[in-house]
Amino acid sequence: MRIKSLILSFLITSICFSQTIKSPEEFLGYKIGTQFSRHADVVAYFNYVASNSDWVTFKEYGKTNERRPLTYAVVTSPENQANIETIRTNQLKNAGIQEGTAKADKAIVWLSYNVHGNEASSTEASMLTLYELITAKKEWLANTVVIIDPCINPDGRDRYANWYNKVKATPYDTNPDAAEHKEPWPGGRANHYLFDLNRDWAWATQVETRQRLKVYNSWMPHIHVDFHEQGINEPYYFAPAAEPFHDIITPFQRDFQTQIGANHADYFDQNGWLFFTRERFDLLYPSYGDTYPTYNGSIGMTYEQAGGGAAGLGILKADGSILTLVDRVAHHFTTGISTVEMASTNAEKLNLEFAKYFSNSNVAYKSFTVTGEEDHLKALADLLDIHTIKYNYTGEGKSAGYNYTSGKQETLNYKRAIQITTDQPKGKLVHVLFEPEAALSTPLTYDITAWSLPYAYGLNAVGSTKSAASSSVNSTTTVKNVAVKNAAGYLTKWNSMADAKFLSALIQASIKVRYSEKAFTNESVNYPAGTLLITRSDNRDLTDFDNTLIEIANKYNRVLKPATTSFASAGPDFGSPDVKLINNVKVAVLTGEQTSSLSYGATCQFFEQQLQYPVTSIDVADIDRINWSDYDVLVMPNGRYKISESSLINLKNWIRKGGNLIAIDGALKTFVGEEGFGLKESEADTKKETDSLAAKLIPYANREMESSKNLISGSIFKTSVDQTHPLAFGYGDSYYSLKIGDDAYTLLDSGFNVAYLGDDPVNTSGFAGKNALSKLKNSLIFGVQPIGRGTITYMVDDPLFRAFWENGKLFFVNALFINNPNNYRN
Repeated sequence: MRIKSLILSFLITSICFSQTIKSPEEFLGYKIGTQFSRHADVVAYFNYVASNSDWVTFKEYGKTNERRPLTYAVVTSPENQANIETIRTNQLKNAGIQEGTAKADKAIVWLSYNVHGNEASSTEASMLTLYELITAKKEWLANTVVIIDPCINPDGRDRYANWYNKVKATPYDTNPDAAEHKEPWPGGRANHYLFDLNRDWAWATQVETRQRLKVYNSWMPHIHVDFHEQGINEPYYFAPAAEPFHDIITPFQRDFQTQIGANHADYFDQNGWLFFTRERFDLLYPSYGDTYPTYNGSIGMTYEQAGGGAAGLGILKADGSILTLVDRVAHHFTTGISTVEMASTNAEKLNLEFAKYFSNSNVAYKSFTVTGEEDHLKALADLLDIHTIKYNYTGEGKSAGYNYTSGKQETLNYKRAIQITTDQPKGKLVHVLFEPEAALSTPLTYDITAWSLPYAYGLNAVGSTKSAASSSVNSTTTVKNVAVKNAAGYLTKWNSMADAKFLSALIQASIKVRYSEKAFTNESVNYPAGTLLITRSDNRDLTDFDNTLIEIANKYNRVLKPATTSFASAGPDFGSPDVKLINNVKVAVLTGEQTSSLSYGATCQFFEQQLQYPVTSIDVADIDRINWSDYDVLVMPNGRYKISESSLINLKNWIRKGGNLIAIDGALKTFVGEEGFGLKESEADTKKETDSLAAKLIPYANREMESSKNLISGSIFKTSVDQTHPLAFGYGDSYYSLKIGDDAYTLLDSGFNVAYLGDDPVNTSGFAGKNALSKLKNSLIFGVQPIGRGTITYMVDDPLFRAFWENGKLFFVNALFINNPNNYRN
């Protein structure tokens, strides 16, 4: 009979082995769960154990933005440690990632703790788990390798732990009204840039993710667990997951997570702990810490403990009981140990089924061909490299299959393309990331339902049921511009984020840049509207203008076309009023409690890490104290703003005098119905439906499903674009927008509807309820309203959302520089 509690086992082994390896309590000086450990103390304990045990190695795989170490421990028997590289490479050979055959007979389990910084119990549990494995559970480690990442998000965890340790009462106060249960904005959940790292596995926009994936892809574990916390009144959640499951998930993956859940249930039942399964947490969106490993062959699972940032060391729950950190740690410790037990017991089966997963003969699409702007192809290739996905650049050719633009079976002709086959070890991951639409067994999901990479990167594509056959060509060419001292100026294209980074660098180097508002012809070459011009006339006072420009252009791999004359044979000359100067704008972004921390963080990360352009963060609470004339551009991220009438008047006056305000997503509600702003919300015509007898008699059990009619769950829509407007320079006449909610606004009566949905909006990919769709008829996506000498840019859909919708970012840059009202002053 199994003993009632793994906790009892831990207490016994702590006594037996304390003379050799100190327990976490002995090392830290307090019982785990009675304090929140700082990240440095956790790292110190892991280092201590690794230095004193031949069962553990401990390595640093990177650093966070705030320079905290990212670490992992490899826990297994000394015999396995001596042979660890062979075990690791055997695992990769078993998946077909490395060539050769080898007998893979070890189970590999990866335990990831504390991806959300204020869900802080799991890092505490990681130390107990480490100690338990090398003391009481050594027999499991004979055929099992356990990888422990004690804290995926050290910056967020320390933000939370340091705050809590500072404000908590002594003894801690369980009253939910106490300050120690009211975590201040932005909270510790997210990383330094306030990104949710549990939504970043596939997009790899964050430094923590990119560094972790290098290690993860070098191991490819059989089982991956992502430890979380949920609301304080919820019991524990563990696998099996809820629907929808992506249909690429194998029967074994479904079944084995159920077996693991049953093992957990035994322990929880013996201890009288409540739990639930098959609810809320699905396996669809590919960028989670459970789904990404699943699509890489693992048994990927989320475990959710009651707690989070409100729980502290102890809190009174709605049922009158007290939830303590000690309890939370015990639950995570138990499921972690139970997971390793199941892996060890089933090591042979795990290896057999893992190898089977990488046979991709049954996937629907055998290859994907993507073509389009070279910089967009390069950005996609960079992402594929991160995931060790194989691809091939190919020259002129054609490919038949499902055309992503037309939605029909067609042939795509291309001059240059990238081809990705699913006949490779990462084939199923390729299929998930590239398929035009994921099948849904239910619209009730935990996250977005559309993400197809060709749409996200602004590329034309076909998905084919046949393997692609093509010859390989060079991936990229290194640009080497040469200064032409007698040139009237230099011309360069404008249609990608790589161009935007180049422009940012030029502005900060005090090089003046213009753009043409109209197409023109110079020396028999046709240039579209939006083309950048760097003229000698504008920069005649700049020392060594040519060499400075060439150096920057070569650094950013941008092609410069020297123009020997500023005379255009068609369209505007360099000195035309239609060739406008781009100013060195001073940008502010609102921050603080009224803003979405995720949206604010994405905006700051965009400026600092992607565009590399300076921005000043201003708290919304200080909005009346700011001299707005010091700023050219104000960005309002998504949020729930409560701006006073007087503050709104001040902002409007600033715009009238030439200010450029960019409002994103929820920030638009600030201006609905306000005098001087032409923004109106759309409404669904559902009165007849809601007044019907059937609507009034919907059974209680069906209400949640019925509510999905009003939802848009992260769907992709094809929008029409006025490509003649400066906000749309660099785009064609259509744009695929990721709509993450059902907010909708009518077309502007006075202003420019730059991107919009027409009479019959249809979601290209993802779920959209019929009532939500009815609101989108003739609705705004991106628009510009002139007010006095300034403008307000309305961005209904957030182009910076999670930093992964690559094709939307240039709209935002255009709003900053190209559509800036200051550019209209001569």
